[in-house]
Amino acid sequence: MNAKWICPAVTPFQPNENPSAPLEIDFESAGRLYENLIANDIDGVLIGGSLGEFFGQTLKQREELAKFAVKQIAGRMQVIIGTANMIAEEIAPLSNACLDAGADAVMIVPPFYFSFSDKEMYDFYSRMAKEIHGPVYLYNFPDRTGYTISPIVVRRLSEEYENIVGIKDTISGMDHTRELIKAVKPIRPDFEIFSGFDDNFAHNVLSGGDGAICGFSNVAPKICTDWVKAVRANDLELSAVYHQKINRCMDVYSIGAPFVPYVKEACRQCGWISSAACTFPIPNLDAAERAKVTAFLVREGLIEATS
Repeated sequence: MNAKWICPAVTPFQPNENPSAPLEIDFESAGRLYENLIANDIDGVLIGGSLGEFFGQTLKQREELAKFAVKQIAGRMQVIIGTANMIAEEIAPLSNACLDAGADAVMIVPPFYFSFSDKEMYDFYSRMAKEIHGPVYLYNFPDRTGYTISPIVVRRLSEEYENIVGIKDTISGMDHTRELIKAVKPIRPDFEIFSGFDDNFAHNVLSGGDGAICGFSNVAPKICTDWVKAVRANDLELSAVYHQKINRCMDVYSIGAPFVPYVKEACRQCGWISSAACTFPIPNLDAAERAKVTAFLVREGLIEATS
């Protein structure tokens, strides 16, 4: 059975005692994170997604990180670069620079703040497809944009633009993803449809989708890839074991809000990155909040308890 898991990688930053100074990317930690994903058989990585804090980085930082990731990974897993921007004219240049550097594809979440109609969504992605000279993934995240990219729009785009190759559908239920699969797969079987919530992975694949682009793989990639392997092997019993494991691990997203620093702190405690520092105004965790992350990791057997 076809199934993939792509990790929307966190972006490690070097901590800065001056709260008004911009954070610098910790490339050493980023490289360590990518190597751990590769060692644990993750199929690909999304650089500069929501967990990657693209919204808190300069265009220069985003391009530097993309080029670093491409060079570090060196073809050992798929590399997708998030290139969304509120300024439409800046998306294609960044996207093409990343593709020229060797990225496999780019992913674009539509503009936020205002809601947009089906026509406006079609026009937006149509322009992106024409201006970007490589594969493009759509990114539907209504909790952040305030509106949904409809299956009708996705179907039309998939019919008209070969370089629009897939979508990440970050919606907690499967209703919208199911309609995408029904609308697009019959005419574009190669069009990849991923869920953005970890616990929807198996439901996605069983419905005819392609898997997940989900954040828990930053913390424990082996759990995710073991689930992928069970699904590929049609091992229902083992798949259920990992599905239930992921159901428990979804608790990492509800330890506190926003969840980005909690996921990064879990990565730090597991040894994948050196600091959980986040871009302002995302808060850094205090000792009590870090202890909650520790308790979660110990509960799930991801780190050992200390006396």
